[in-house]
Amino acid sequence: MNDPLLSELLDLALEAGRRAGALLRDGRPADLGVAATKSSPIDVVTEMDIRAEKLITGYLSEHRPADGFLGEEGASAEGTSGIRWVIDPLDGTVNYLYGLPTWSVSIAAERDGERVVGVVEAPMRRETFHAVLGRGAYGNGEALHCRPAAPLDQALVSTGFNYVTEVRTHQAAVAQRLIPRLRDIRRGGSAAIELCDVAAGRLDGYYERGLHPWDVAAGDLIAREAGALTGGRPGLPADGDLTVAATPGVFEPLQALLEDLGAWHD
Repeated sequence: MNDPLLSELLDLALEAGRRAGALLRDGRPADLGVAATKSSPIDVVTEMDIRAEKLITGYLSEHRPADGFLGEEGASAEGTSGIRWVIDPLDGTVNYLYGLPTWSVSIAAERDGERVVGVVEAPMRRETFHAVLGRGAYGNGEALHCRPAAPLDQALVSTGFNYVTEVRTHQAAVAQRLIPRLRDIRRGGSAAIELCDVAAGRLDGYYERGLHPWDVAAGDLIAREAGALTGGRPGLPADGDLTVAATPGVFEPLQALLEDLGAWHD
């Protein structure tokens, strides 16, 4: 599938991700603090989230001024080209605030509503993941493939927790009931990275409730292009109720179990 537009979008996303990743890695203030909160007092925004989003949108607008934007920190524009960029300038903000390495820059491009390009830059892991629809997924230039199917009781699965107390309390109860049915469970703190870890064969599956389009737009495409299956509740696409990504063979039993455990509601 040789589509020059997709190649152009990929090159722009890679460069924007590289620049934002370098800003976040090298420009992090020693006294970094919270600039604002979102869903709760512990769901934070730092000054660096805002600076990184401005860098990304400025760079992309310079090269493609007619494109639209949807960004976590407020970037929103309709555009007229049929291309929309979906941006999480700093996925894993709490990790970043505390100096933990699991954070990333996530940039996806949609064409007429379909995700066609995804880039996840993970500077502290020295990794760049990317995918183009129909062309496979790559990590640092090497082709990615999800793990072979495993029985659910031998699956390593990652998840995340909401910042609203009532929601995370129910999520913890779901995880408590899920753990005995799996090999083990992990919690990394960056949805984009965890989706890429499914793609890279480092996890058998990942699920989370309460994600937004910018959290998953790039990582979902990367996981699918690496052979993983993604979705939400049975028969539905991934959405704010539930996002599930897993290797074939793990996906359906994990999705069914999450449905039975009520992972999609409080």
